[in-house]
Amino acid sequence: MTPIRSLALLGLAVLLAPAVALAVSASADEAKVTVEGVHLCCGACVRGVDEAAAKVEAATVTADRDAGVIVIVAPEVKAAQAALDALTDAGYHGTSDCDDVKPKDDSGAPEGKVTSLTLTGAHNCCPGCSRAITGALDEVDGIESITAEARTETVTLTGDFDAKAAVSALNEAGFHVKVKKD
Repeated sequence: MTPIRSLALLGLAVLLAPAVALAVSASADEAKVTVEGVHLCCGACVRGVDEAAAKVEAATVTADRDAGVIVIVAPEVKAAQAALDALTDAGYHGTSDCDDVKPKDDSGAPEGKVTSLTLTGAHNCCPGCSRAITGALDEVDGIESITAEARTETVTLTGDFDAKAAVSALNEAGFHVKVKKD
């Protein structure tokens, strides 16, 4: 290589180095969060994700119905958390692959056993959602009656069961709920 060509390449490297460093820095600050195990049985579930995510302008949220996965891309962790909070507020729940962005634990479920419990906020847009909610709760010991009608956000339970176990079963099935306060 000639000395002039070497100098030209060195000069190009010096000019490009700040741009490369800036690109690496920008992608290091970006937060990409994958949320798995979300209940997405139909197009209305996916539209519900889109509607909830639209409240957070800084984040891009994509729902993969077949995989039950939501991917959040945001310029920073704070915006990614805001997007996930909007999704949980809309009744969706899943497991995040990011330690800094987690679904909130705001169910308000009491400790110990209860004889009745009303849960609100579940995304329940269709009979498929309703069957998934009922199926998850059927696995909780002591629940005798489940009312979860499609197109409602309320689930009513009776029996002699652990309230936190009921909430956990719904979370694991991809639904975020809160205990209704009297």
